Amino acid sequence: MYEVELRSFITKEKYDELLLFFNEKGQFLSEDQQTTYYFESPVDLRLQQNKAHCKLIVKKGAIHDAVKEEFEVSFAHDDFKPLCELLLALGYKVSVQWLRKRLAFRWEDVLVMLDDTKGYGLVLELEKQCGTGEKDQVLELLAAKLGFLGVTLTSTHEFDQKFAEYKKNWKELLNF
Repeated sequence: MYEVELRSFITKEKYDELLLFFNEKGQFLSEDQQTTYYFESPVDLRLQQNKAHCKLIVKKGAIHDAVKEEFEVSFAHDDFKPLCELLLALGYKVSVQWLRKRLAFRWEDVLVMLDDTKGYGLVLELEKQCGTGEKDQVLELLAAKLGFLGVTLTSTHEFDQKFAEYKKNWKELLNF
């Protein structure tokens, strides 16, 4: 299965506008507080904990690729610390940590996330799962939906720059 996603940085005003829109036109799915550790690894390896559970995530491809193959394994909420200790014992090092408030909606046939990530910013993400032969079609669909919402797609280059800046300063931004 492939995860196809488009994301954009948004202003506080646009965040509030989209929140009203999705509360009216979408189906509210969840509000979540997430802690995510990204590990130094040859693949995109993450460990995430939210209010309900934790999960180990592997995504094939670069961090800001629009299309990635994704693997997730869920665990009990309290398994976060032992899983983190296991990964550290295996030699993986934490490269960055995220603290994020995520609001999730279903809008038509698309999963919508409004993210407020401490020290990083506000992000709108549109996502849809698909098979291999549908990737281009789904990308076009998501791009059209961004346009409908009046949101300009943030370039991969801009996300990469912002991520590099965050990665360099995340401990200070999170007050470690």
